[in-house]
Amino acid sequence: MPAPAPHEAAFWLGGAIGELRIGWCAPCAAWRHPSLAICPDCLTAINEYRVASGKATVLAITVNHQRWVDGFELPYAIAIVGLKEDSSIRLTTNITNMAPEAVRVGMSVRVTFLQQQDIWLPLFEPDPDEGPEDQPIRLDLPAPVVRPGNRVRRFEEKVAFTGIGTSTIGRKLAVSNLSLTIDACMAAIADAGLDRRDIDGICAYPGSAGLPGVSSGGIRAVEQILRINPVWHCGAHETPGQAGTVIDAMLAVASGLCRHVLCFTSFAEAVRPAIREAHGRIGGELAWRVPFGAASPANWIALYASQYFARFGADREMLGWIAINARRNAALNPEALYTRPIDLDDYFSVRLISSPFGLFDCDVPCDGAIAFVVSAIDAAQDQPHRPILVEAVGTQIAEPQSWDQGTLTHQANIFGPAAHLWTRTELTPGEVDVALLYDGFTFNVVSWLEALGFCGFGEAAAFLDGGRTIARDGALPLNPHGGHLCAGRTNGYGHLREAIIQLRGHAGERQIINSNVALVSNGGGIPASCMLLRRQ
Repeated sequence: MPAPAPHEAAFWLGGAIGELRIGWCAPCAAWRHPSLAICPDCLTAINEYRVASGKATVLAITVNHQRWVDGFELPYAIAIVGLKEDSSIRLTTNITNMAPEAVRVGMSVRVTFLQQQDIWLPLFEPDPDEGPEDQPIRLDLPAPVVRPGNRVRRFEEKVAFTGIGTSTIGRKLAVSNLSLTIDACMAAIADAGLDRRDIDGICAYPGSAGLPGVSSGGIRAVEQILRINPVWHCGAHETPGQAGTVIDAMLAVASGLCRHVLCFTSFAEAVRPAIREAHGRIGGELAWRVPFGAASPANWIALYASQYFARFGADREMLGWIAINARRNAALNPEALYTRPIDLDDYFSVRLISSPFGLFDCDVPCDGAIAFVVSAIDAAQDQPHRPILVEAVGTQIAEPQSWDQGTLTHQANIFGPAAHLWTRTELTPGEVDVALLYDGFTFNVVSWLEALGFCGFGEAAAFLDGGRTIARDGALPLNPHGGHLCAGRTNGYGHLREAIIQLRGHAGERQIINSNVALVSNGGGIPASCMLLRRQ
């Protein structure tokens, strides 16, 4: 249940008298939602609410089949609806009083309210006044305005990856997560030909932020063991994707503050609690989604996929080729968790999680840790392995920082980093030899392919060409290690590690021939980043 802040109370209490109350900025004469204390356009306080008609159109829909929140009867329909008054004002909600599988993008719906304790949840049902015809929807496609990059003096030229390390990665390892983290860190230091006394910086994702399943205690816990005494350290969650702290490390090295920075992440997701209590209270951004059973990124990303399908006429087969490719590649990776080959029949036969996603569309929770050493370029020349150079990074925020108020046709908040990347290099998408694209869900890959310019909007299905384009011998080999879908949910660090292995030429049977340039994307939602790496 939501725990409303004072400026949010009107929205959650209006249902007591049958009113859908939405914030109103008088100077801008515009609706504002989610309920904001300050208007982002004129920066004045929002003290007024107006009553909306309660009529809306379904913009995105997913039928959830997995129990994330206690108290919901499966399956149930989660939707993003756009208000009749202004379709850019959107609510994540449930569609009720009809079969979940019958809900469609473009349906006309009207508000109804469900009281839960002292909160009235705005749900929606078919609107009999509008008839059965679907409403035309034409959402704006992402068009990020990107600040021009500096190609003359780039910090990327001053750094290199010199060491990589990993712990054992597996399902329910029953091993201390801190122990796994130390294993990965020491392996990375040794791989760089260094001693821990050579390390003068540490960074971690997400630090000690306490995110479920992805924190080993952060910098403090590791420093207590390794006793590095760093001159710089960073453990953070609000970064450009999970690899944002690695980019922080690059900046620390490029500035001259450090010579060798140890970067690490750890994950213990195979044993974390999976179900939220229905009657607990939740605030902040999640309060606009979790009360409607939209408690997992599987739901949030599936909503984007439904809008993409409706807009461009795609279907689940497009996603299936990505899952099949991941399994095919994982079969050659001795560290992968799932290696049995699958075909389209297998893909369609497994249970649904949150439509259109089935089990094979979702990444694999796991336990383990991965670490890197980022070094100054002059120090990198004396290390045992070929240093892997950083050509460019993309980090800019260019879309609303929201899961439902910004981009809906694709994964949110990746078009800014993607466009930013290409302003910082002379390279083009056609010069990428291997792509390591974040695949928390298969649709993440579709979004990144189009955002990065490998194909146009709505062209991913044709680009994939039945999986041939992204095969190891295709024009754009994708995730040769099996990605998150098969090698485990490693916070994107597994993709970065595989890029370095490929560029070193150490990938064994899965090695992509003549790999000189690798593109790595990171982040399955808000925020995100990407980077280009190359051989020296």
